[in-house]
Amino acid sequence: MLHSNLRDCEAWRDIGLPLSTTSNEACKTYDALLTQWIRSKNIPSFGGIEGCRSKLQAADPDFVMGHVIMNGLDLLGTGRSVLIDKQLDSAVKKMVRLSKARDITERERLHVKALDLFGKGSLPKACEVWEDILLYHPTDILAMKLLFESYFFLGKSTELRDSVARVLHHWTPQIPLYGYLQGMYSFALVETNFFDRGEKIAKEALASAPSEIWSMHSLTHVHYMRADADGGIAFMKQTEDKWKDCVMSSVHNYWHWALFHIEKGEYEAALTIFDTHIAKSCHKSGSVLQMVDTSSLLYQLQMEGINVDDRWKELSTVAKNQAEDPGVIYGDVYTLISLVAAKETETADKFMTSLQEIARSPGDNYQHLLAQRLSLPLCQAIREFADGNYSRTVDLLHPIRYQFHGIGGSKPQVDLFNLLLIHAALKSDRKCHQKLARCLLVERDTLRPNSPMTERLIRKATALHDIN
Repeated sequence: MLHSNLRDCEAWRDIGLPLSTTSNEACKTYDALLTQWIRSKNIPSFGGIEGCRSKLQAADPDFVMGHVIMNGLDLLGTGRSVLIDKQLDSAVKKMVRLSKARDITERERLHVKALDLFGKGSLPKACEVWEDILLYHPTDILAMKLLFESYFFLGKSTELRDSVARVLHHWTPQIPLYGYLQGMYSFALVETNFFDRGEKIAKEALASAPSEIWSMHSLTHVHYMRADADGGIAFMKQTEDKWKDCVMSSVHNYWHWALFHIEKGEYEAALTIFDTHIAKSCHKSGSVLQMVDTSSLLYQLQMEGINVDDRWKELSTVAKNQAEDPGVIYGDVYTLISLVAAKETETADKFMTSLQEIARSPGDNYQHLLAQRLSLPLCQAIREFADGNYSRTVDLLHPIRYQFHGIGGSKPQVDLFNLLLIHAALKSDRKCHQKLARCLLVERDTLRPNSPMTERLIRKATALHDIN
């Protein structure tokens, strides 16, 4: 449920999460901003996300947790980086300075430490600090949100699930945003293949919070993992009014909707969703998170044999902007996909050179450490596939297929690279790769039986390899 009484200084103290400010307005605005971020939605009665940011700064410019939540939004909610965004870098440094100058709680100090580590690329260390916060403050929903998003971007699904499980029993339905925590747990269960239990908890959460975004997302994933495209399409239609205004997740939900149509071979329906709901938003925002969905959808359509050249050209402006800030694998591979598909060869070359430089001197940046063993082979495979070097693509992808989760994101997102390996193996002129393609399709059919896409690919393998 949506709590109408925003919490002031005393209310935050009463629940054991004191905020170091004397401004009740700052505390209430912090609560409003937190609620909207968790719900992925602008709430007009609260003033909207951007409105709350302005109000929060005005209420108490030195409110440390105000700086934490705003920097958290920028770092995790938009994909911005302190390495290239000087304004964000300055904001994070100001937050750290304030934390040292102000008399704040140990919990607040740990929040600053974790976010500073995240900004520097030390994601696993940041997660350790958020875990420390939750050990003693299990109802700190901001720590849970930041930890959950970080594990998601790290591709650590087991940690994603267990982090919520450890705190959930400390919550009651009376605590604001309880339904959203249930939704997060449901999603994590589905990511770790507990489909039935995840589905049950998602439906329980939606009973008390009908617009809970993680539960709806979780049920969408259940349909995807079961190859239930018809059920998925029906579910998206049924729930669209509840999530279409969610500023941070509506594009991703439309991406899921389009994937169900691709599963069925309904390419025009997928393109209509892309043109109407995905492309325009991506071009407007320039967000790396939206570019991931946009690039992924076009790439799947292209692998299915659909000509989307004009749409790649339109996306290239966003991709070229993202290419200026390599080093985060979750965005890097999709940036390169877009550049290669749009035939932006010069920018793609520079991007690859930057990745190689990062791989040579990664420092303590976890994402940079991934460059040598994961980012570079993936990106090189994308280029080889575009050039028609299918055998080389397989040679690059097959040894790292069980590391694809390290890209970050969910199983449906990572599945793009499983499909890339299958398509490359199907087209390879080497018999061993063709055999591999057929084995991968058998494996896929076992995990997701009755998939129309898998059935199409099996027929394609039979035709290409002249098998009875």
